[in-house]
Amino acid sequence: MITIIDYGSGNIRAIGNIYDTLKIDYKIAKSPEEVIGAEKIFLPGVGAFDATISMLDKTGFREVLDSEVMQNKVPIIGICVGMQILAESSEEGKLPGLGYIKGKVKKMDASLLNQKPRLPHLGWNSIEIVRQNVLLQNIDSELGFYFLHSYYFECENQEDILTTTTYGKSFASAINHDNVYGIQFHPEKSHHNGINLLHNFATL
Repeated sequence: MITIIDYGSGNIRAIGNIYDTLKIDYKIAKSPEEVIGAEKIFLPGVGAFDATISMLDKTGFREVLDSEVMQNKVPIIGICVGMQILAESSEEGKLPGLGYIKGKVKKMDASLLNQKPRLPHLGWNSIEIVRQNVLLQNIDSELGFYFLHSYYFECENQEDILTTTTYGKSFASAINHDNVYGIQFHPEKSHHNGINLLHNFATL
């Protein structure tokens, strides 16, 4: 059973539709109490860093996430801003992140880009797998995934990087430390690769 956090940020219905197609059980948690005892946790995210962290705080989800993820070691995956708030801090805001993976979120350097508009990084891009993981089974790295972001996660420990993607410079597009996973791209918009990745997370 996968528990999808509904705290007001992210396209949770699209994720649910994919799990419906895969016939994988999930529930949408609208209150912190519904997260207690979760087997796996899905953390969506759309928007700005501080606003997302604030919503987690206001809805009470942050406390229960700290308990389930850090103490009970429940597997969690954050997507897009949901990945970025796993960091300790962000150049986009002033509030501290969840701090589940050591690192800082930084703004992409537009001066390195020839494309116009330079930011956000928008559309399909390939990935390079730098560390094998169950999450990446049956993934076509050349096809890649669909991205929409202007900030990236800079890991303190290079061993936490699963995949990199190049847009102006190479950045971490998927990360993992122990039971915590983060992906910068949108699996719900990434066709077969996205479906395979969501299936893989369910098998962890």
